[in-house]
Amino acid sequence: AAPATPAAPAAPVAGEMRRTHALSLLGEPGLPADFPHWPWVNPNAPKGGEMVLAAIGSFDSLNPFILRGTAAGAVVRIYDTLLAPSMDEASTEYAHLAASIEVPADRRGVTFVLHDKARWHDGKPVTADDVVWTFNALREKGRPFYRAYWGDVAEVVADGPKRAVFRFSTDQNRELGLILGQMPVLPKHFWEGKDFAQPGLEVPLGSGPYKVERFEAGRSIVLKRVPDYWGRDLPTMKGTNNLDTLRYEYFRDATVAFQAFKAGQVEFRQENIAKDWATAYDFPAVRQGQVKRDEIRHELPTGMQGFAMNTRRPLFQDRRVREALGLMFDFEWMNANLFYGSYTRTSSYFSNSELAATGLPSEGELLILSAFRGRVPEELFTSEFRVPVSDGQNSNREAARKALGLLKDAGWTVKDRRLVNEQNQPFAFEILLDSPTFERVALPYVQSLQRLGIEARVRTVDAAQYQKRTDEFDFDMTVDLIPQSLSPGNEQRDFWSSEKAKEPGSRNLIGVSDPVVDALVELVVNAPDRQALIDRCRALDRVLLWSYYVVPHWHSRVFRAAWWDKFGRPERNPRYGLDLMSWWVEPARDRALPADRKTMAQ
Repeated sequence: AAPATPAAPAAPVAGEMRRTHALSLLGEPGLPADFPHWPWVNPNAPKGGEMVLAAIGSFDSLNPFILRGTAAGAVVRIYDTLLAPSMDEASTEYAHLAASIEVPADRRGVTFVLHDKARWHDGKPVTADDVVWTFNALREKGRPFYRAYWGDVAEVVADGPKRAVFRFSTDQNRELGLILGQMPVLPKHFWEGKDFAQPGLEVPLGSGPYKVERFEAGRSIVLKRVPDYWGRDLPTMKGTNNLDTLRYEYFRDATVAFQAFKAGQVEFRQENIAKDWATAYDFPAVRQGQVKRDEIRHELPTGMQGFAMNTRRPLFQDRRVREALGLMFDFEWMNANLFYGSYTRTSSYFSNSELAATGLPSEGELLILSAFRGRVPEELFTSEFRVPVSDGQNSNREAARKALGLLKDAGWTVKDRRLVNEQNQPFAFEILLDSPTFERVALPYVQSLQRLGIEARVRTVDAAQYQKRTDEFDFDMTVDLIPQSLSPGNEQRDFWSSEKAKEPGSRNLIGVSDPVVDALVELVVNAPDRQALIDRCRALDRVLLWSYYVVPHWHSRVFRAAWWDKFGRPERNPRYGLDLMSWWVEPARDRALPADRKTMAQ
């Protein structure tokens, strides 16, 4: 644990200090210290009105920072973070709760100097003691990824009421200041005497632009804009948080949530199902212009989504078995018949970015990978990794022949139309889902596997049970989404490290436990410059791909958005996100919508 806040002022971080208004991994930040507002927002956007959004599942806690309980995710909007990420620049964050940032020449720390006017909603000032308390609470009692992200922080101390000083154990972790800048700051005086590790429904205290007005456990939560919010005139806040009320209604699954949207009970929706985008929006409110739709392009890395195998299970510990399972996934048939041709097959853990491995390893990648020769698949050096491509007929016999050959080499044979091992045990497993919407993808895959004699079954559970089972690694195969940023770093430890494979609640659902991957992750975290980061991410990508840990799915390069036509939005969208908090309500459009919208859904 980090030491308690000292009574005496802390010694400054060693080395000459550079004071700045922003941190960036890619050189100088794009905006000057006196920038008035984000480039994409409307600084004159009117305040007022309400937006109703859908949430899936339920909640029994208002503490989203711990493993226990199922929290209402919207609660994060009541807090401020030390820095605010730009949605227009890669790996760049600007002063927010911190008025300025100080970085020593030796890069072994960072100091956040808090705004003098920063206040909690009860009027008390936000202090460096709050920052220290938050860091310690999250690292000791919060979700496991905090420990993974902050592993190179040696200590944090308060140097007076407004200076939070972080000291690092290394000068190689260039991303750590940015990671700490993303930390939401919690009020020490509110939490003292309470058990932070326990879930609960006491309304928490924040300092951010919204506060919890009311909630009905498991069903809805309403956030109200704080009119005298201390940070309302910050450049990171102007033109944002325009809505007086954010209401989140909970639904048991996405299908019910869509029906609520059609009925006007939900006012904005991001559509993730290609078939629905193509066919389900032909209802009167769309035809009459009451509901608007748009495909909003973005430049975000799309990471990896796929059927992830739990390699803690003996069934999935042979690489040949995992490769065979991947061969039986017919993306071409699914894209044509289920997705209306709207998706691109994912073939990298860093898809839609320059970090994705392509072709054969470059000279820079080979310098890294050669150190692990004999401990990684030899094909990695001589062959381009390609995801299987079928004829789209959902009966790919060549893939089945190759898969059976791999399974035979791994000790599996077909007897009486069942795939069994030497002990005559069947090859059987469960695909765990948290939503019925994925069944239409999983069931055709199950049918393909049946042609090999594999007994796969689909099991869909509610959100709370799914969270519990995945936190405890109690599954065979599931859909895993491994997000990536434009500048991967500390979070890769939580995704891939051997240590995290053993830690319940970590993001290493697959159970990757490989010293080579551990070493590559540390190289990524400690990359000294952009080119080194690219080479190291591509090297890690190749090792993961050739290990066949997942059956890759697909990705899209657009946000598919639909909304009831009561909102104004900026003229352009930021490059790396969908900034819904920069939208606003147009009163005239709001009044023009029918009071009873249910008839518009028929």
